[in-house]
Amino acid sequence: MCFKPVGVPLRELERVIIEHDEYEAFKLAAYDRLLQEEAAERMEISRPTFTRIYNCAVQKIAQAIVEGKIIDINCCEEVIKQIKENEQTGPGRHGRGMGRHRH
Repeated sequence: MCFKPVGVPLRELERVIIEHDEYEAFKLAAYDRLLQEEAAERMEISRPTFTRIYNCAVQKIAQAIVEGKIIDINCCEEVIKQIKENEQTGPGRHGRGMGRHRH
């Protein structure tokens, strides 16, 4: 799953890769609007680790938007399924986080 600037072929763009944990942290804090402490609990990590992961995601997303790069979300099938469910229910209606995924 990726997002790119309109009108520019993929082959001409650089990519910024968002890892699964970065996506999950960004979703919990920015989309689900959880406090960092609650989001860290859902991910089963410490709050400082959550903050580091979240800040990395925000920086990558900002870089992609400002520099016109592809945002490439490197996530597992379960995350893609959750994204599709969210599209059907809309923001804030699902009432649950994504949880920690171990591979």
